[in-house]
Amino acid sequence: MKTEFVDVNETRKNLRVEIPTDIVNAAIDAAAQSYSRRARVPGFRPGKAPARVIKQRYKSEILHDVAHDLISHAVDDALRERGVEAVEPPDIRDVTVEENQPLTFTASFDTVPVFETGDYSSLSVRRSAVDVPDEAVAHALQRLRERAARFEPVEGRGVEHGDTVTVDLDRKDADGKTDNHGDVNVELGAKANPPGFDEQLLGLEVGSTKAFSIQYPSDYAISELAGQQVSYNVLVKGLKRRVLPELDDEFAKDMGQFETLDALKARVREDLEHEARHASEREVRGDLMKQLAKRVPFEVPPSLVERELDRRVEDFAQRLMQQQIDPRQAGIDWNQFRESQREVAVEAVAGALYLDEVARREQLEVTAAEIDEEISRYAERTGRTPAAVRAALEKERGLSRVSNGLRREKSIDFLMARATLVQA
Repeated sequence: MKTEFVDVNETRKNLRVEIPTDIVNAAIDAAAQSYSRRARVPGFRPGKAPARVIKQRYKSEILHDVAHDLISHAVDDALRERGVEAVEPPDIRDVTVEENQPLTFTASFDTVPVFETGDYSSLSVRRSAVDVPDEAVAHALQRLRERAARFEPVEGRGVEHGDTVTVDLDRKDADGKTDNHGDVNVELGAKANPPGFDEQLLGLEVGSTKAFSIQYPSDYAISELAGQQVSYNVLVKGLKRRVLPELDDEFAKDMGQFETLDALKARVREDLEHEARHASEREVRGDLMKQLAKRVPFEVPPSLVERELDRRVEDFAQRLMQQQIDPRQAGIDWNQFRESQREVAVEAVAGALYLDEVARREQLEVTAAEIDEEISRYAERTGRTPAAVRAALEKERGLSRVSNGLRREKSIDFLMARATLVQA
């Protein structure tokens, strides 16, 4: 087999291959025999049709099978012989395959070259101090009060700011299309309310009706309403006022296993400090990854960037679905979102490549026991059995992703132990 490697750039390679005629003919003969055993050819008993008849009748199928089998093995052998690893399945083109002729093709693929990682001790990361001010605790307690608020009926007055009004509502757009909604709760002051809608309800009492129009601005978030004038008819059916609970020991007891308000405050502060520590660790990690990305001395393979972009788009769509939002109905320009992620995707890929090179140079390996532990942790978080998680990963060929992730975490720990830590 003749092979020729051509460097397109530092990461993109072309592999030109020529497989000798005798190997091609042997593969064609073997494929023809296989077809002969199961083919039904008029005028011949099963398995008795001559090879030339089988080759002529099933020529395209035989050549396709031969090319698929020989090309796959040829690429694997050539890469293994050169000690090269493709980061994605190679793109095969310019295939020529005929009986009594050598098989030729070109395989294009991305690879990651070995590179110098530099002096680890010159890395410097800044860790922010974990400081939770009293104001943050007060804001957190206020949010708890708001979530625990109750609504009390209001009588003897009209609608005021902060009230929640129950209305029947008829809406007619500029084209005359009308839709009706009953028992709609409108909290005056809510950000989702149409512009100017709250002011139209002020002063109305239960039983009152009112007709009015609203001109939506041209840049309104809901494109169907942007620039439109919409007419409303409302009937006020009920009026409630949100009442916040007092911030005292009784409130603390309602929040859980807290006997006093001081105990609740202590728990809130502890939770905020925990969040602050995690935020600080994320900042440190982000700072480190930015520095690592800059140490990669070549443009990262486009195929890896596209894979990272796919992952980010899928992850964002999953988060929307967890919030009961249909990604297809969210009004998102997905192409624009994808492109907005390109710069950070390139940085993420470069940082990961640096971590992989550190792991290779420092011989950081992941054991089977560590993979088992990671699977068990994931199973516990998702309420599944470790066996079920492992089976799913094996089906999706995901165990290598788990191993790669753990090895990169080891590289991060290795680098953090050698980097200069600056306390902010």
